[in-house]
Amino acid sequence: MAPILYDYCKMPMGDIWKEDGDKRCKLVIGILGLLVIVLLGVLLIFFIIKANSEACQDGLRAVMECHNVTYLLQQELAEAQRGFRDAEAQAVTCNQTVMALMASLDAEKAQGRKKVEELEGEITTLNHKLQDASAEVERLRRENHVLNARIADTDSASSQDSSCAAEPPLLILLLGLSALLL
Repeated sequence: MAPILYDYCKMPMGDIWKEDGDKRCKLVIGILGLLVIVLLGVLLIFFIIKANSEACQDGLRAVMECHNVTYLLQQELAEAQRGFRDAEAQAVTCNQTVMALMASLDAEKAQGRKKVEELEGEITTLNHKLQDASAEVERLRRENHVLNARIADTDSASSQDSSCAAEPPLLILLLGLSALLL
């Protein structure tokens, strides 16, 4: 018997290749797909092993801790910024209040100065009136003294009632004072 390798094929070669080509193409695609799946599986196992390693877990913990610290710092920063905005608003309000109070104080000072000037003018006027009244009183005293001296001279000369002679100087004194006060 002849070896199998040398057996004669009863089908034409073109048909064999055509029939085998479709099967072979499907087989190659299947093998390649299987290889890709196996390769992806191996890579996935390798990734899982690496992801579960101690260094990766430490890194993950460090990342989580950094996120937590960052979150806390962001909250503190936001709170500090709110406090700063509140303080800034209070400062603006205080500045406005101070400005309003200063304006009010300036107005009160001006009104006080005006009142002082009016009172000083009134005091000056009253001082002049007082000086005039004092001068008038002094003048009336002198006149009264002169009249009293004349009356005393005429009293010794005449025998008139002294009460009548004393009335005119007193009447003049009262009229002079009332004129000054008006």
